[in-house]
Amino acid sequence: MLRAIGALIMAALYLIVTLPYLGILGLLRKRWPTLGDRTSFRMVQFGFRMVKLPCGIRLDTYGLENIPKDRPVLFVGNHRSYFDVILTYPQLPPITAFVAKSDFEKVPILPIWMKRLYCEFLVKDDIRQNLESIVRAIGTVKKGVSMFIFPEGKRNTGDDERALLPFHEGSFKVATKTKCAIVPVAICGTRDLFENHFPKVKGGHVIIEYGKPIETAQMTREELKGIGAKTRQVVQEMVAKNHDRL
Repeated sequence: MLRAIGALIMAALYLIVTLPYLGILGLLRKRWPTLGDRTSFRMVQFGFRMVKLPCGIRLDTYGLENIPKDRPVLFVGNHRSYFDVILTYPQLPPITAFVAKSDFEKVPILPIWMKRLYCEFLVKDDIRQNLESIVRAIGTVKKGVSMFIFPEGKRNTGDDERALLPFHEGSFKVATKTKCAIVPVAICGTRDLFENHFPKVKGGHVIIEYGKPIETAQMTREELKGIGAKTRQVVQEMVAKNHDRL
């Protein structure tokens, strides 16, 4: 229980302490947009690192060299825990936005940072609003910002983390409409940190792997059909491999 309390205190303190910087960075963005965005991104990354500190997590990461540094991409990962975002976000090159559930909008201060960093929110059963969010995400990638999405649509609560939920093909419009590369991401072990022991946080081993980019630019329309299912297969193979390493 102490780890959970420590993480909550760390998150609350960081959000409160950095609140004045929102105004300062807002002014900075108006004068130097790129500098303002990068500074905001680095601050949020640092905040997630601080939240991770008291949790006793041993994190192994593979495939960071597979992430293109010179162009925006669509990161596509399996989703098991709130820790999926906390652990992946500090590893990503600037600037990356998440497509997240609207639940995050209920957290004080955090949604301001998320919206500042081009994040989009999905509302359960609101097809029209979610489509608008995906359209905005497409525009964000065209501006040079990467996006990270969990196409299962929700956290997978199954006992076997090797069994992924179906990937929603609509999530991949961000890649098919912009012709950006898809970077598959496999996350293993995060559910056992928190959700399996709620409300406790249990220290443990987590493995995150970034697969080789799936280039969509030269794909034909026929090749792009079922791209979600193809990406899911890649993620599932990485998850199965890394599950055995835990």
